[in-house]
Amino acid sequence: MKKIQRSTIVPLLLVVYLAVMSYIGYPEYEAGRMSALYYFGIIIVTLGIIIALRFLLKKRERLRKERDDDIKNNSKSL
Repeated sequence: MKKIQRSTIVPLLLVVYLAVMSYIGYPEYEAGRMSALYYFGIIIVTLGIIIALRFLLKKRERLRKERDDDIKNNSKSL
């Protein structure tokens, strides 16, 4: 079984958290105490940050794997 990577788990948990918080805040928006720009703007900005985090974590995992592969290859050649 393949291990689920951190670059998948962390953003997924954050998206679930965002969905729950959006659901909790929706009655405020619906009642008119919060503008559509503010409510949806926060959601969009947060999704952008989560997507950026996903790409950064993916890059970090790739670099770590390359470094580990280099260490393995160099130890074999010695």
